[in-house]
Amino acid sequence: MRDYLLAMVRALWWDERGTVTSHWYGLTYEKYFNGTHTVSMESTSVTSMLVLDTSTPDSDADDFRDDVDAEVATGSGYITGGKNLPATPAWTVASPAAGQMAYDSPDQLWAASTITNAEAAVLFESTGTDTADELYLMSDFGSPVSTTNGTLTVQVDGNGWTFIDYLP
Repeated sequence: MRDYLLAMVRALWWDERGTVTSHWYGLTYEKYFNGTHTVSMESTSVTSMLVLDTSTPDSDADDFRDDVDAEVATGSGYITGGKNLPATPAWTVASPAAGQMAYDSPDQLWAASTITNAEAAVLFESTGTDTADELYLMSDFGSPVSTTNGTLTVQVDGNGWTFIDYLP
């Protein structure tokens, strides 16, 4: 049953998001579904890191930050491991519509940054240790983005980072 629920939620997310090529990291969500995860996604520090288009995520096997490859280069305005979101994301029922629940936060900004070819943002629970930072999701931008002493803004979709459609 747990595997079915996880597959259903993932399928509904893909259907609802259409062309967005983002995904969840299944092993973390499996812990939420089976009750073995001890920290709420709403009561922990959540960090966003940027990866290149050469990143090769495995949503069935990757579970901690040390599994993420091809992080953008550290440089002006960006440090390895990314940075905390400006506010802890929250799940909101009836958002974006009745029968749906969104995981949302304010946009993420890297001001005065020089970043080359960022293709996606990876959200994870930040403990400060890459072997313990549990992965939540990856949101692909659709094409690489760069800044030269400018502000890179990861604009969160109006429907949140992701949402679940829980009505048939």
